[in-house]
Amino acid sequence: MSTAAVPAATRAVIGGSGSLAADFPGDLHPDARVLEAGLTFETPWGESPPFTFFELGGQRALHVKMHGWRKGVSRGRASRQVFSVLHRAGVRRILSDAGVGSLDHLLDPGDLVVVDDFVDMTTDRDRYGVVAGDHLLVMRDPVCATGREALVGAARRHAPERRLFTRGTYVVTEGPRFESPAEIRFLQTLGDVVGQSFCPEVWLARDIDACYAGIYLVVNFGEGVVRDWEHDVLARHFREDAALIGRMLLDALAALPPGAECGCRELRKPTLLT
Repeated sequence: MSTAAVPAATRAVIGGSGSLAADFPGDLHPDARVLEAGLTFETPWGESPPFTFFELGGQRALHVKMHGWRKGVSRGRASRQVFSVLHRAGVRRILSDAGVGSLDHLLDPGDLVVVDDFVDMTTDRDRYGVVAGDHLLVMRDPVCATGREALVGAARRHAPERRLFTRGTYVVTEGPRFESPAEIRFLQTLGDVVGQSFCPEVWLARDIDACYAGIYLVVNFGEGVVRDWEHDVLARHFREDAALIGRMLLDALAALPPGAECGCRELRKPTLLT
């Protein structure tokens, strides 16, 4: 375990199942350089998952795999470990990825979605466990427009043949199980894709005064949507698309402006409760 202070970084990538099989940042971007790997830190929620500290285009960044989830650690606790580290590092821009299920019969496995909204259907992620906890978190525009623009641009450059959807609603379920057909029919009234990683990350980012955006790879149909999903197809997307997703994330990260041109900072208000 690292006994040193968390290194200063302005950017971060929270890797998900979409990029899990890739060596990140590895050789996915010519300007990415690993400074230190395997860094773990003590947090109020326990020992953090391992981080990679790297440099890209003169900016220093942190990367953590699979949203920090490990066996024996709840997803809500893992998220708070990750965001505790990012908060101490001074991170202000966060990009993420994940594999998601399709709630829309027009969304096919292999499609890419850069969402702009969410519905939180989780039930056991410590909704009151904030990291900073000193501001009101307005979720009017929950996903950073600047981050979304960077991800859309990267996807179009690296995968011009892929179908790309530039907005959509991510419905977050508790997991770890998949949803039943009846649950999917209900969730179809709420959003476009379903997954388990977007919350509490999207609002913990605002809690620590950081921007958040993600790109999501459709890997299966929800139960009862179009046809039964196939495990082999899901596994193939995870294996074959990981490097592509990793390149998109790094390209988008490098394209992010250094300042705060977006309106995310204005949606974190001083608390009225003392």
